[in-house]
Amino acid sequence: MSGPFHGKRILLGVSGSIAAYKAADLASKLTQGGAEVDVLMTHSATRFVTPLTFRSITHRPVLTDLFDLHSPEAIEHVALAQAAHILVVAPATAHMLHKLALGLADHPISVNALAAPAPPHTLAKLARGLADDPISVTALATGAPLLIAPAMDANMWEHPAVRQNVNTLMEREAIIVGPGEGRLASGLVGWGRLADTPELLGRIAQTLGANGDLRGRSIVVSAGGTEEPLDPVRILTNRSSGKMGYAIAEAARDRGADVTLVTAPASIDPPVGVRVARANTAEQMRTAVQEAACSADALVMAAAVADYRPAEPSGEKIKKEATADLTLALERTEDIIAAAPDGIVKVAFAAESSSLLKNARAKLEGKRVHLVAANDITLPGAGFGSDENKVWLVDESGDTELPLMAKYDVAMAILDRVAALVDVRHSKER
Repeated sequence: MSGPFHGKRILLGVSGSIAAYKAADLASKLTQGGAEVDVLMTHSATRFVTPLTFRSITHRPVLTDLFDLHSPEAIEHVALAQAAHILVVAPATAHMLHKLALGLADHPISVNALAAPAPPHTLAKLARGLADDPISVTALATGAPLLIAPAMDANMWEHPAVRQNVNTLMEREAIIVGPGEGRLASGLVGWGRLADTPELLGRIAQTLGANGDLRGRSIVVSAGGTEEPLDPVRILTNRSSGKMGYAIAEAARDRGADVTLVTAPASIDPPVGVRVARANTAEQMRTAVQEAACSADALVMAAAVADYRPAEPSGEKIKKEATADLTLALERTEDIIAAAPDGIVKVAFAAESSSLLKNARAKLEGKRVHLVAANDITLPGAGFGSDENKVWLVDESGDTELPLMAKYDVAMAILDRVAALVDVRHSKER
């Protein structure tokens, strides 16, 4: 198993909101990704989703009551806080933000108060340092990054008190994800929807990898297949899905890099937490790559850029003639990576159907790049449209064959080389 969550200790705080059901999906995805997930729930949260749900998903005990003397987790919550790589609070209700900011109890200590469920104000608790439930206590005890995903009803997000609490948390370097805009459980429409699971997963991965070996480095990645217009209806393109380039952008993000993804049309959504520049044609991609690469440490050209385009695209739809064939005049497109700024690490891709290594070595020399990732597009289960790939890494020292593996793992292997090359370049500059 691989990925940004493998082997990580993640604390997931769930407060009292109808959006708590989405936290179950988040816990499931994190667990599937290899994380050890410990769920902390406020009393209000247990009224929306039962602790058994999370225990069944994570296969770990769920902490719901700091005062349960029969629960070892209630006593060991400080140990959980110390071992955590990140504390994620999703959903975080408006009131919970207030308690986190002040660090005070939110009701008098009395028999009746201890017996009563705490109100759902997670954001406020986190902002103010109030500590009387598993989430707010753990937030004070941990030194791990804090990622908060607010969820609330319409108009609450814009309220000055909520904004103040959010600003307080951001000043303390908490990461705020969302909320989104749309229809809410009350039937109202506005800001307050809990961020979707893919966005949360991306932000968690980015936070976990913030201190990786590419921290402070700027990486430009191209992806997708360019589209060259033949007329207002038709295009010349290729079979690229964009998955390989997107995996490289995601992996670079997960290693702490500042990532710019220059993408042609692709079949998937770009990774969360990367800067996206869109380009349809080879010319548009050349312009976008040149602009982004001017201040970059490395360029990875994973896009399938058209080698040729129609010399004279028609301004009107080309009509089918009953007796005539159509002959197209094509012209060469620009060589993007060869024209990229000197002084940065350059990685090219070679998608070949024959003479793989010969063509890869020719590209290494002809385009003056540091590394070529070559793949045989005729291999079943690899290449275009697949979630896996098999590549050979070719540089001036020779070639290395990688096994068939997930494109994210291929991306990590490529970035191992990129990180080393960037370090060498910076050491020479010093």
